Amino acid sequence: MKTAALAIVAFLLATPAAIAQNTNAPAQRGTPMTAVTPDIVKNLAPTGTLRLGINAGNPVLVQIGAGGELKGVTVDLARELGRRLGVPVELKRFDAAGKSFEGLKSGGLDIVFLAIEPVRAAEVAFTAPYVIIEGVYMVPTDSGIKSNDEVDRSGIRIGVNKASAYDLFLSRSLKHATLVRGEGSFDELVGQKLEVVAGVKQPLAAYVKAHSDMRLLDGRFMEIRQAMGTVKGRDAGARYLHAFIEELKASGFIADALKRSNQPDAAVAPPA
Repeated sequence: MKTAALAIVAFLLATPAAIAQNTNAPAQRGTPMTAVTPDIVKNLAPTGTLRLGINAGNPVLVQIGAGGELKGVTVDLARELGRRLGVPVELKRFDAAGKSFEGLKSGGLDIVFLAIEPVRAAEVAFTAPYVIIEGVYMVPTDSGIKSNDEVDRSGIRIGVNKASAYDLFLSRSLKHATLVRGEGSFDELVGQKLEVVAGVKQPLAAYVKAHSDMRLLDGRFMEIRQAMGTVKGRDAGARYLHAFIEELKASGFIADALKRSNQPDAAVAPPA
């Protein structure tokens, strides 16, 4: 009798994944998803359509297909959220993170995919990060700058994309170097003969590979924590988004999306 009672208790305490395995059902990893309620749908898609800002300026998260279609982990997350909410999805394409942020502030977007930054957090209710990428420096091949520690000096000009995560980070952390902001390609910044260009590691590495007159400095100057966010004050929606991201990290959805989009160097963020 005692053995039987212990077996019943063990069954009742078993995780959903363990029970699924015992019943030959697919195992579920992570925390069970919060049920979708009318309040959540109203919070996240108040117009009846889920409007999401897609930053096509970050090729780690978003890629553009041969026919102009949007692909990548961000797009996969956007469509999965719309599927779960049961609403149409409208992907609004931007060429820079700062423009997506402005779209949310102006009321034209319900969801953004941005790096977590204090300036943005005043307006955006962020989830925990879903992907971690690196901010790195690029310099001319013949530059005397050998390490990240040598960049923040008087007379050094650093090119950045305006309102990017690394622009915001460097704006509050640099003490001596000067930022030069652009809104175009790396060619625009390099063409100004700047001492340093800052950016996301993967696209800068691709640029260096195609331009032998430029090189990357070793290591990163910042960690860029990419997250999902909605308008501050939409509390039910924000809680749902947090659970949504945590489930998709745990289930392998985000890792699979990164593999499909050929981004092996991007890391899935750890559990919150």
